[in-house]
Amino acid sequence: MARVKSKPAPDLLSSAVAQMLRGLGEDPEREGLQKTPQRVAKSMRFLTAGYTQDAKQLLTQALFTVSYDEMVIIKDIEVFSLCEHHLLPFFGKAHVAYIPNGKVVGLSKIPRLVDMFARRLQVQERLTVQIAETIEKFLKPRGVGVVIEAQHLCMIMRGVEKQNSVAVSSCMLGAFRKQQQTRNEFLSLIKKRHQGLG
Repeated sequence: MARVKSKPAPDLLSSAVAQMLRGLGEDPEREGLQKTPQRVAKSMRFLTAGYTQDAKQLLTQALFTVSYDEMVIIKDIEVFSLCEHHLLPFFGKAHVAYIPNGKVVGLSKIPRLVDMFARRLQVQERLTVQIAETIEKFLKPRGVGVVIEAQHLCMIMRGVEKQNSVAVSSCMLGAFRKQQQTRNEFLSLIKKRHQGLG
């Protein structure tokens, strides 16, 4: 006797979106919304993919022993995240610096680390600290500095509705916290606008 395949369990996320649409007074069955629950579910999984990524695996596969001990800065890293309070986007730039202590990490890994934490439900302050503390944990540098500048749609579209407000958060560890000269150098360098190399 042929075995009958059981019907797959309904997608909880798609079902929740359909329920939300009903709660808003919409009809999820009307033509324009028929596939919206599935689209939103797929989009949310992409925007929160950071939950499935591992910082240790990301960073330790690209660590290199070097004698370089000057500041390394990766600035103007694009940040896109979702505010955990309203599930609305915030977006802007992250600037990350560290002073090596015998080890450097592949340059592309820093933006990937920023993405890993940004692609979760977040608050900007926690995102900033997570990036800095993770670099400190796995690279053990002499210091780490992270600054994020972002605009929040929960402020722009609702609440105080301030169109041009920018939130700035920072986390300074090691030499960046203890030495004002190091901190000032970092802050001065990230303020300089990028000039084309050609």
